[in-house]
Amino acid sequence: MATIYYDKDCDLSLLNGKVIGVIGYGSQGHAQAQNLRDSGLKVLVAEAQGSPNWKKAQDAGFEVLAAAEVAKQADIIMMLVPDTLQSSIYSREIEGGLKPGKMLMFAHGFSIHYGQVVPPAEVDVTMIAPKCPGHMLRQLYTEGIGPPALVAVQQDASGKARDLALAYAKGIGCSRAAVLETTFAEETETDLFGEQAVLCGGVISLVKAGFDTLVEAGYQPEIAYFECLHELKLIVDLIYQGGISYMNYSVSDTAEYGGYSRGSRVIDDMVREEMAEILAEVQDGSFAKEWILENQVGRPVYNALKRMESEELVEEVGAELRQMMPWLKGKK
Repeated sequence: MATIYYDKDCDLSLLNGKVIGVIGYGSQGHAQAQNLRDSGLKVLVAEAQGSPNWKKAQDAGFEVLAAAEVAKQADIIMMLVPDTLQSSIYSREIEGGLKPGKMLMFAHGFSIHYGQVVPPAEVDVTMIAPKCPGHMLRQLYTEGIGPPALVAVQQDASGKARDLALAYAKGIGCSRAAVLETTFAEETETDLFGEQAVLCGGVISLVKAGFDTLVEAGYQPEIAYFECLHELKLIVDLIYQGGISYMNYSVSDTAEYGGYSRGSRVIDDMVREEMAEILAEVQDGSFAKEWILENQVGRPVYNALKRMESEELVEEVGAELRQMMPWLKGKK
């Protein structure tokens, strides 16, 4: 079982007098920077000069500088730019500002685990990974609560890396819920596997396969959309609120029995074997190498797959049906 830390285990005063540099003012960056500032801490923001996020950070009252200057001034540097940009930004602008006694932080372990960023041995390297999107992290903080987060220590040069990371977690509001200890390897590998096999790969492929099965059998695409995609949110919300047992309690007995007796025919031993293969590709670094190379050559496969996905019938039908749902506000 994971070691779990709470508010009482986290000493925010450890960050008093320190300068925290947030590299990137995107989804996580804007939330973490504002939460840290509202916790009474000194925050600098790094963004590309003249970019929309540069202006947003300035409008929010932050001192916004180039990443190299933030790295030079900050005692704690939190990397919140996309994984695909971290290596180049680190080597070009961050590495030169790292001195003994500083701490380099991440919200996801990809760059460290797969060797895209190799910090000097004399700095602390830690992770605080909030388990929610940035806008929710900010909203929960303003409501006096917060989401759980993960903490990991890759390098403890100071002997205080974990305590400092936990103080950071308190600064953004996550220790109000709980902070679970992990490692960079575990966080990275489980995150990638979950995205590929379940959240962004498995579930979407299952939805499309179900939709296509009904349409090919002669059912109306609109009805297939409701049954295989639209109602998925209802089920996921129930699971999110109370677990699988609560979902089964909440649906009809017919639906519950159908799930018990047919689900394992869809996710059978062959699917589980394929999941194991996907996990192996994450663990041995072959997926990471594939994705790094894909970005180096201009994302041809990514762009082709994205275009093909946008042309799926389920997307065309869904766009029309969502016009009937004004509460969705036309999200694309």
